[in-house]
Amino acid sequence: MLLQRVKRLMQVLLGLLLLGALAACSGPEQPSQREILLATTTSTYDSGLLDALLPSFEQKTGYRVKIIAVGTGKALRMGKEGNADVLLTHAPEAERPLVDEGWVVDYHLVMYNDFVLVGPPSDPAGVREARTVAEAFRRIAQARHLFVSRGDDSGTHKRERRIWEQAGLAPFQEPWYLETGQGMAATLQVASEKNAYTLTDRGTFLALKGVLALEVVFEGDPALLNLYHIMRVNPERYPHVNAEGGKALVAFFLDPETQERIGRFGVEEYGRPLFFPAAGMTEEEVKALFEK
Repeated sequence: MLLQRVKRLMQVLLGLLLLGALAACSGPEQPSQREILLATTTSTYDSGLLDALLPSFEQKTGYRVKIIAVGTGKALRMGKEGNADVLLTHAPEAERPLVDEGWVVDYHLVMYNDFVLVGPPSDPAGVREARTVAEAFRRIAQARHLFVSRGDDSGTHKRERRIWEQAGLAPFQEPWYLETGQGMAATLQVASEKNAYTLTDRGTFLALKGVLALEVVFEGDPALLNLYHIMRVNPERYPHVNAEGGKALVAFFLDPETQERIGRFGVEEYGRPLFFPAAGMTEEEVKALFEK
């Protein structure tokens, strides 16, 4: 009798182990395989765009998107290290090496807007009189008026650094140059509180304009075009990434219906789109359109 009980117990244990193994191998129906990690710039999150778009994707597909909103530099590092499934960023010069080296695949232009220089309504540095954004930055430096930088290796920070370089200046140790090390929303709040200038993407500024004591003081320079690309982390490099979920999310952003919704986002509330759809366009075509 004791031997039979032991045999039955062993059979039950083996059955439970088998069920556990089958559950572990059940593929995309696992909770982890139904979750997509999207590493993206703070502007797509702070502006409210992702909140407007992703619920319909989740409802249609059954996937759940976990948003990791960080600076573009950090998002790209997460992709290169295999710590995300999809990247949505806005620094083409920093993105292309990941494409060329095979860290990411399915690299597509999704949308664009522009950067703007914002500052106190009184414009103490006379930025509104500048003809180029580089000249606008030089005027701020000459006036030694406080400039607030994100200082976080984001796409906005990278563009700001490039403009300072074009202006022939490197004010990063000056007392009137302040780095927050934070995202766009927090940096705009600091600039507003300190009566300072800062560079921002237009979408985040429009979304927060009602609580800021800042105005757009310079815009329209071709150097301020802001391009957003989407890409998948290469599953051949990192087999653990959610390849199927990543494909579905990329396809969703490129879908004509989603593109139309991107173009409508912000119009009702702000009187203009916060982003412009660009799927299927080349960077050269967008640049030509922007310069008009």
